Order: sequence, then C-alpha cells, then structure tokens
Amino acid sequence: MPVKKIRALFNPIRFQGWGKKRRYFEGWYFKFLNSNESSAFAVIPGIAMDDGGNRHSFVQVLDGRKKTAEYHKYDFGDFRAAPGRFMISVGNNHFSDESLLLDLPGLKGRLNFTGNVPWPNPWYSPGIMGPYTFVPFMECYHGIVSMDHSISGRLDYDGETIDFAGGRGYIEKDWGTSFPEGYIWLQSNHFEEPGISLKISVAKIPWLRSFFVGFIAGIWIKNRLVTFTTYNRSALKTVSAGADKVEIVIENKRYILEVNVKRDTATSLASPVGGLMDGRIEESMSSLVSVKLTDRKAGKTIFSGTGRNASVEVAGRVEEILV
Repeated sequence: MPVKKIRALFNPIRFQGWGKKRRYFEGWYFKFLNSNESSAFAVIPGIAMDDGGNRHSFVQVLDGRKKTAEYHKYDFGDFRAAPGRFMISVGNNHFSDESLLLDLPGLKGRLNFTGNVPWPNPWYSPGIMGPYTFVPFMECYHGIVSMDHSISGRLDYDGETIDFAGGRGYIEKDWGTSFPEGYIWLQSNHFEEPGISLKISVAKIPWLRSFFVGFIAGIWIKNRLVTFTTYNRSALKTVSAGADKVEIVIENKRYILEVNVKRDTATSLASPVGGLMDGRIEESMSSLVSVKLTDRKAGKTIFSGTGRNASVEVAGRVEEILV
C-alpha cells in the first residue's frame, strides 16, 4: 500500500485514495461537447466516505444543454482503480485519460480522446498543485488530466445517438475531504481560435488556524501553457462576483490575464462535504468568458477572445475571496 500511495502522490491524475476508509472523496470531471456544440455533458465518477465509514461510489451526469443532473449511486465495491496509471471503473462504466465507456440508465456508449494537453508534472512540483501536493492537511487537492483534446465516438442518450467526432473535451479531478468553503471555478476550451483552453480557480484555503486565498490559472495558447499560481509568485489583482458576472485579473512577472464572465443559468450538483456528497453547488456549462492576455513588458496583447460553453461555479462564502 505505501508504494501505491507514493507513486500516486507524484502522479496526481491517478487514484490517490489508497488505504482511505473514512472522511474522503475523490472524483474526476469529464467534460465533452460534440462538434456543432449542440450537446454538452460533464460526467463525474468518484467515491465518497464519511466519518463513520459509510462509503459508496457514484457517477454524476450533468447535461449542460437541458440543464439537468443525475446522480447514479453504486456500492463502494463497484469502484476499481489501476495502481500504475489513471484507469478507474464504477460498475460497468470505465474511465481513463484515453477514453470513457458509459453504461448508465439512458446514457451508453464509448468516447476516445486524442491529442491530450496535460499540466506539467515535474517530480518536485507535481501537477497543478505544485509544492502544495506535499502538504498533508489540505482540505481539497486538485489535478488536471487534460486541458484540451479531440474526441471521437458515439453515445446513445435517451434514445438518440450523438456523434462526438470532431468534438472537444477537458478532464480534471479533485480529492480530499470537502470542497473549499468559498470558491470560483471556470473553464472553457471553445474559443474562436482553436487550440486555446482556459482554466481558473480561486478559493478560500484553510491554513493552520487561519486561511489564505489560493488561486490556480492556466491558459493553453500557441502550444504552450502560461500559468498563474499562488506558488509561482503571481498576484491576484481583482476578484469580483455577482449574480450574472465574474471578473478576475491576475498578473505574473511577464503577463496580465484579464477575465470577464457572463454567467448563464446553472444546474444543481452534488458536492463533497466531510467526505460524503451531501453538499450542493450550482454549475453552468453555457456561460461566456472574455479573455485578454497581455505581455506586460512589451505592452502587447497576445490574445483577446471569447470562450463559449464555459463551465462556471461560484460557490459558498465567496465574499471572503473577493479582491
């Protein structure tokens, strides 16, 4: 068991919960849209366990167009994870960084992923959490499996066959005890210019007897990843959130990232609290996000555009993370 845990620690996209028996959750977020963007889904497989050791596995499905969500609950024993790579199963549903196979009521089929864009994973700073990966008492850890990739395959959904050939996808994950008490999270990889993907999260992070506002942002553009994080000396300049909009401005030594979100109607999803999926959050998959990336030394705009099909969550005590 210790070997599995150590290997997983340095590979955040893999299953991290080896040996966990209580107060723990882990879930992966698979977002995928077909080529004409008429169908948009997020499928979230995972496990949940409370303080008393009550455990189950699940697959949650969000239909971003119908704005509905379903939570499929399974026995904990229906969850399986490969020790040497990212590959998990919940019942007859199988997930990896290369594909997913769904066998759910009303949703069945297989999708394949190619051209994945992972977050850099050096041994000294694994994945998107960087050095915080090695802090043992974090409330919630985060990982990026793929910022952007191509999709092929088909799904049968409520009697209709949807062809996802030429579609785009995104995969991330979370694990720990609970989602942050207050946070903003957003993602889009549907811009006018192909090959661009944005991900931002800003959250209240408990730390000893206090807290700090942590943030992680990355924009994949022109085959490179520009990052803004708490640990790489970036600075959070603006965070504001209202019922219909979000504004975030972050700077690092070289770049300024300005983001303005036009929020759309959201759908209620189950979220982890104390290990079990007893909380509720609201997520939209149809918001718009305007993005501007500036080279501050050259005073030149590197990119300016609007992302469609943006996934957005504004949850909990966000007033404590506003800047």
